[in-house]
Amino acid sequence: MVKVNVLDKGKIYNYYMDGKLQKQLDGSIKSALHVKDKDWVLIIDGMEGCGKSVFAMQVAKYVDSSFNIDRIAFNGQQFKEIIMKAGKGQAVVFDEAFVGLSSRAALSEINNMLVGLMMQMRQKNLFVIIVLPSFFLLDKYVALWRAKGLFHVYEKDGKRGQWIYLNKNKKKLIYIKGKKTYSYYGIRSGFRGRFIDYYTVDEQEYRKRKGEALESRQKEVKQSKYIYQRDILVLMLRREAGFHQKAIAEWMTQWKVPFTREGIRDIEAKYRDSVGIKA
Repeated sequence: MVKVNVLDKGKIYNYYMDGKLQKQLDGSIKSALHVKDKDWVLIIDGMEGCGKSVFAMQVAKYVDSSFNIDRIAFNGQQFKEIIMKAGKGQAVVFDEAFVGLSSRAALSEINNMLVGLMMQMRQKNLFVIIVLPSFFLLDKYVALWRAKGLFHVYEKDGKRGQWIYLNKNKKKLIYIKGKKTYSYYGIRSGFRGRFIDYYTVDEQEYRKRKGEALESRQKEVKQSKYIYQRDILVLMLRREAGFHQKAIAEWMTQWKVPFTREGIRDIEAKYRDSVGIKA
């Protein structure tokens, strides 16, 4: 471990970093961000509470001394806004990108958004770190072709702060072999190390923003369950009971359920193939 000093706006951030990691960051990432149409995408994954977000912030701060809490995104909309506003060569962290996303549709939405922003990231020479519970949740294009490497963060003897790095070829093998079972069995790499528990942004403010984001996401999950239940009720009234769209819309208005006749048509279109509703 070596002591690193990062100066930003008159403040010095002193923390310890693995010496091999420091050399890699200096030799590959920092130089790449000065080449036209070159970006650098890193993935950091690991179980909850293993310290992957702290590690991501340390790496981001070392590569880009101007990195701050305003360039940490906790949901897809925030990430998109930060990417569009980011300046040349800046670091951005998409923290816990998939936490709380229980549906396949929600996972696909985040993956599609990531793919759609890749051109912006490349044109701006951005250094982007995606932090998530499992590497296998990522779209194949992002996981295999756009991401330069994967840091798998884990605990050892009950203590967090360990990482192992897989380059482009090794993470490809893990993705292909472990995709079905979400298994890292057979992971081999000589490039491994540890990190300390040090926040390069205001810890209290970080925890506040992260808590607010998770709370908002939980509300969205509850809302999606409600919408699904409402849709099923409408389909049952239409298919099993044979009620007209207008009648259902009137009932929904009486029950103060946000709804319109056009909304009923949209539901029928969405589920038509699976339940056999006729237009």
